[in-house]
Parts: sequence; structure tokens; C-alpha cells
Amino acid sequence: MAQFSANLTMLFNELPFLDRFRAARLAGFRAVEYVSPYEYYPGDISDRLKANRLKQVLFNLPVGDWGAGERGIAIFPERRSDFRDGIATAIRYAKALDCPQVNCLAGIAPDDADARVMRETLVENLRYASAELQSAGIRLLMEPINTRDMPGFFLNSSQQAIDLIRDVGSPNLFLQYDVYHMHIMEGETLATIARHLPLIKHVQIADHPGRHEPGTGEIDFPTVLRHLDAIGYDGWIGAEYKPKAATTDGLGWLTTISG
Repeated sequence: MAQFSANLTMLFNELPFLDRFRAARLAGFRAVEYVSPYEYYPGDISDRLKANRLKQVLFNLPVGDWGAGERGIAIFPERRSDFRDGIATAIRYAKALDCPQVNCLAGIAPDDADARVMRETLVENLRYASAELQSAGIRLLMEPINTRDMPGFFLNSSQQAIDLIRDVGSPNLFLQYDVYHMHIMEGETLATIARHLPLIKHVQIADHPGRHEPGTGEIDFPTVLRHLDAIGYDGWIGAEYKPKAATTDGLGWLTTISG
């Protein structure tokens, strides 16, 4: 049976971040995820999780300067030290928030960058991160993202991610599968999820076009959700979409699509 996590970076964003936890619980969510906890003291977040009986299921490794457009630093050889420092920070937060997994955003490749060097750097960084996180009891994920919404993002297909997992050679590296991003980049959602199910540890959803709530676009989410149940996916499904209006106005999908 599908279980949904609210992505607080995108949902309830009319509220201050720490107030979104209560809003998510009142809306019926039992878990939360978001881009980054690092702007806040971990004890403050932990208090909100406990007060609202919420599970923390995912956040990203430090991605660099989000406001300046950075979307990950794992591909940049000159940022190796920053990346490793970020692993230590992520472990500290994950332990404080009892979060079982973190996601690595690879980064946006400059037009003149050497793709071979960036991939070698990414493999090296993922190998280091997966080992450090495994020692701490935390799972490492990585996420392909579509290049329409995020031009130049280095990792943009499921097969690229699977190839990286093979080359890294770690038992602690997995795929985060975003239905919206992969609908744009590759299609064949049901077959791809089934083929790679053992390596998929988190799923995210938004409809297309517009990246709005499920049921507003062309993706057949009732079929997707039935498929996930049928093949035995037992992880969380992150609601990571841009509400068309107020978040609470668009939550009918929780019953009409997933019910």
C-alpha cells in the first residue's frame, strides 16, 4: 500500500519552514522530506518531527550554493574537499533526525567541462560517500533529473545511474526514481521501475506538464501506484510537486488517485 511523504521544500511553502511540519501532519502525511536541513539547527527540526509524529525519510547531501544556482558539487574535481566535508555534515544531521537515507545531486555541468573527468570525479565521490554513510548506517541514493527543468544536469537517465552504481561497486548506493523527471527523459515508467526495482529505494511524483499535483496532467498515476504495489515496492513515495494553488486545495489526489 502506497505511503506518501510530503516534500516540504515545495509543499506548504507559504509557511515558514519549521511550521510546515505541522501543516503536513494535519494534511494527512506521516513522513517528510526536503532539499536541505542545513540552514536549521538539527534539534529544532527533530523537535518538530517528534511533536507532529512524523518520520524523516530523505534529504540531500549539501548541494553547494542553491541560491546561486548550484545543484550539487559531486562532479567537480576542485570541490572534492567540500564534498567530503558535506558527507560528515549530512551524517550528523541524519543521525539527529533518524533519517535512513540521503540523496546525492550530481551537479550541473558547465558547457566547456570535460565529461570524462566529471564522471571520474563523481565515481570517486560516490565511492567515498557510500562507504562513509554505510559505516554510519545510512543509505546513499542518487537522482537523475530532466534537462528541460535543469539544463546541463549531469545525471539524466535511469541507465546512467545504473551504470554508475555498477562502476562505483558499492552495496550502499541506490537509485531515487522521480516519475516526473523520468517521464520527460525516457518514458516507459512501469517497465523501468520493474527492471530496476532492487536498486530503487525512493520514488517521487509530480504530474506533467507543469510539475503540479498528481491528477492535473497526463501521467496515469493510479496505474503507476498499482504497479508499485504489485511489484513489491515498499518504500516511501515523495510528493514533490508545485501546487497549482494553495497546497491544501490540491490534496484530493491523496484519496482520489491513491485510494
